[in-house]
Amino acid sequence: MVTAGSVYNDVKKALSEGSVENYIFEARCITGHVFNISAGRVIANPDLTADDSAAELALKLAGKRISGYPLQYILEEWEFFGLPFRVGEGVLIPRQDTETLVECVLNHYSDAEGLHIADLCSGSGCIPVALDKYLRSASISAVEYSDAALAYLNRNIALNSSSVKAVRGDVLSPETCHMFSGLDIITSNPPYLTPDDMNRLQKEVIFEPEMALAGGNDGLLFYRTITANWKHCLKQGGMIFYETGIHQDTDVSQILAENGFTDIKQWPDLCGVNRVVSGVYNGN
Repeated sequence: MVTAGSVYNDVKKALSEGSVENYIFEARCITGHVFNISAGRVIANPDLTADDSAAELALKLAGKRISGYPLQYILEEWEFFGLPFRVGEGVLIPRQDTETLVECVLNHYSDAEGLHIADLCSGSGCIPVALDKYLRSASISAVEYSDAALAYLNRNIALNSSSVKAVRGDVLSPETCHMFSGLDIITSNPPYLTPDDMNRLQKEVIFEPEMALAGGNDGLLFYRTITANWKHCLKQGGMIFYETGIHQDTDVSQILAENGFTDIKQWPDLCGVNRVVSGVYNGN
C-alpha cells in the first residue's frame, strides 16, 4: 500500500527535476487524479491509502507531463467559469482567456431572457454551456465540425445538464449558416494562429488539434468568412462577440466595420490584453 502523501512527494520530485514550472500544483493535481480526490484534498489527506499500482500510475503520468503532454489531458477534465469540462486529444483545452468572452456577453445581457445564440467552433462547449448556465431561458446552439471535438461537446452538455443543442457543421460553409436565422448573439473563439505562430507553439500546445488553432495565412480567415456569411443570421441590432489573438483586435474590428457592424468595442482580459471584439449589426 502507498499513501497520498508519499505519492505526492514522489511526483513533486519528478516534476521538479523534469523542469515543470508549476510542479507543486501539478503534483497535487496528478496525485488527486490517481487517488480520485480533489487536488486540494491531497495535502489534507496524506494518509489516504491505495494499492501500490497507484504510485506506478502517478509516476507514469508525471513522465507524460514532463514530456510536454498537457496536464488537462492527463486529468481528463478542466474547469471553466466554475464548471467541469471533459477534455482529451482532439479537443481544444478551455482557457481562462476565453472566460473574458463569456463575461462580456453576460455583462451586456444580464437582464435578458429568451435569447437566441449560436456559438461557432464550439470545441469542448465551454462557451455555450457557460452561457446556458447563467442566462435565463436562452436557446443556444453549438456548432462544431470535428467529430472528435463534437463527442466532447456532447459529453460536456450532458455533464453540466445543459440545454445547449450540438450541431455538426462547417462554420466556413454557407450551407451551415443557412440553418440559422433570427439570432440575438453569435459567439466564437475561432482558430486564429498564423503559420509562424504554429511554428512557435509551446510544447504543450502541439498536442492540441491543429484545426482548432490554425487560422490561415494571416490568422484572420475565420473572422472574415464568419463575419461575411453569418451576419445575415443576426436580428437587426444583434451582436457578435469574437475572441481574438494578441494584437488582432484592430484587424478584427476593421473586418466588422467593413461588414456593416457598428458600436465596435474591444475588451481586455485579466492581463490587460484586448481579447474580445464585439459589434452590433444593423442589417446593412
